[in-house]
Amino acid sequence: METRIDEIAEGIHRISTHVPDIAPPAGFTFNQFLVAAEEPLLFHTGMKALFPVVSEAIERVVPVERLRWITFGHVEADECGAMNEFLAAAPHAEVAHNTLGCLVSLNDQAARPPRPMDDGEMLDLGGSLVRRVVRNINTPHVPHNWEARLLYEENTRTLFCGDLFTHLGNGPAITGDDLVEPALRAEELFRQTSCLTALTTTLRALAELRPARLAVMHGSSYDGDCAAAMTDLADALEERFAPERDFVGRPSVLQAPHPGLE
Repeated sequence: METRIDEIAEGIHRISTHVPDIAPPAGFTFNQFLVAAEEPLLFHTGMKALFPVVSEAIERVVPVERLRWITFGHVEADECGAMNEFLAAAPHAEVAHNTLGCLVSLNDQAARPPRPMDDGEMLDLGGSLVRRVVRNINTPHVPHNWEARLLYEENTRTLFCGDLFTHLGNGPAITGDDLVEPALRAEELFRQTSCLTALTTTLRALAELRPARLAVMHGSSYDGDCAAAMTDLADALEERFAPERDFVGRPSVLQAPHPGLE
């Protein structure tokens, strides 16, 4: 595996580990994002096995023990598998997630009580020269999980969009190339989306934010007309996968037959 760190916006660092054994030959990236503010914030922790390489990358920017906020999009191993490892390494850190996620999972799973956030609530990361504020945006069932949410960093207009625009390969840290078709191919392969209608409605609502960049969890981040990209993806998803009743029955490459259960 290869792990690298790149600054994709002022004070926002992408930590990316490429795993060639997933979806070969292109492979698959697992990305975390560090906001190097007065109160540093990490979006995604990666799985437990990635904790050593992710924490080492963070140390190149800020000491891990200075992390103040541990955040992620939804409760899943690649999003928050190393949550408690980071809480142990950063004694003043808190997990911040939406209220539903805290109630249904994190109050039980986090080593310290998490900070619940309402939809639209701001988290002030401080800063005397550049003030960093992130906004919680609830996105239930998008791309999956009841407690799903995203974060929007107001100063750089960066949308930490989690699994949205997932694509294969080990491309550049940030690109202006079209991500719609690669995202469609990944959806066809993995079938990660739980509800097509919820996804397309949410994409069109997020487009109204007019973010300057998209911090993508799997693949390159995007720097371009983000509003158009989200609208185009919503239109293309409907064109390729609708109607909803057919979309629900599409299999994933991960759904291999289990011996003895055929």
